[in-house]
Amino acid sequence: MKTLYPEIEPFDSGTLKVSDIHEIYWERVGNPDGIPVVFLHGGPGGGLIPMYRQFFDPAAYQVVLFDQRGSGRSKPHAELRENTTWDLINDIEALREKLGIEKWFVFGGSWGSTLSLAYGVNHPDRCLGLILRGIFLTRRKELEWFYQYGASEIFADYWERFRDEIPEDERGDFMSAYHKRLTGDDEAVRLSAARAWSVWEGSTSKLHPDKDLMEHWEGEHEALSLARIECHYFMNNSFFPSENYLIDNVDKIRHIPTVIVQGRYDIVCPMASAWELHRAFPEAEFILVPDSGHSVSEKGTTSALVDAMDRFRDA
Repeated sequence: MKTLYPEIEPFDSGTLKVSDIHEIYWERVGNPDGIPVVFLHGGPGGGLIPMYRQFFDPAAYQVVLFDQRGSGRSKPHAELRENTTWDLINDIEALREKLGIEKWFVFGGSWGSTLSLAYGVNHPDRCLGLILRGIFLTRRKELEWFYQYGASEIFADYWERFRDEIPEDERGDFMSAYHKRLTGDDEAVRLSAARAWSVWEGSTSKLHPDKDLMEHWEGEHEALSLARIECHYFMNNSFFPSENYLIDNVDKIRHIPTVIVQGRYDIVCPMASAWELHRAFPEAEFILVPDSGHSVSEKGTTSALVDAMDRFRDA
């Protein structure tokens, strides 16, 4: 079983002005002349953590990581204006052009898998390969499973906090109820809702719930960006023109070397979506990790991802 590469610091970093409102933080690690990879974090709104730098052989890869609009060290924090999937795709292209990269591998999990697929569909000529983990197609049935009914039956204890944030008469549509609070003017209400939303996700992300992960999402900075931006996207069909946009356009990427890594016991992004993508995209290598949930840091998932990047390195 493979493990992460050692901790590493960026050799280059900066910010890029991408609109009148937004500037994004970016960094590069590894070999400045190495094989280019762009890392797309989850959420949307999740931001970067140092561990994300460690999935790649630093002698072989030049890894570009950035905080998506409103996330992490990008500014303004938790901003919803001019924050859509299409804006993020444009940002990826702007960053690629700034760094003088012609093509790169695209590596993303959860929402990062969504964005990777959308980027690939719209810029297939820029993709050396796709490495996708915890497939999330942002369809209504996936959102209702996690935010309305389904996951609530498996993690009933952690669901209570998410549920109890909302009065009984509004519980027929939790996402709408949260959206009202997360975009409202009352700062205390906004933060309380953000923490309940984000900790629910953190509580369910691993096969064995992790208190450290839950505490991470209690943080004001982390909770506000994750909850506000996720809810903003999910209330707007992630700005896709149709419910099944990614599956309907998969033919545009079927020639791109692709690895799909999915935890069998992923509650946040259940296996059904990954399996549907696998059926629509049989050329992609499909790796089902038998003892993992949703988190990228679970041992089996980490091993599969590191191994995939090592095999691309050696190809």
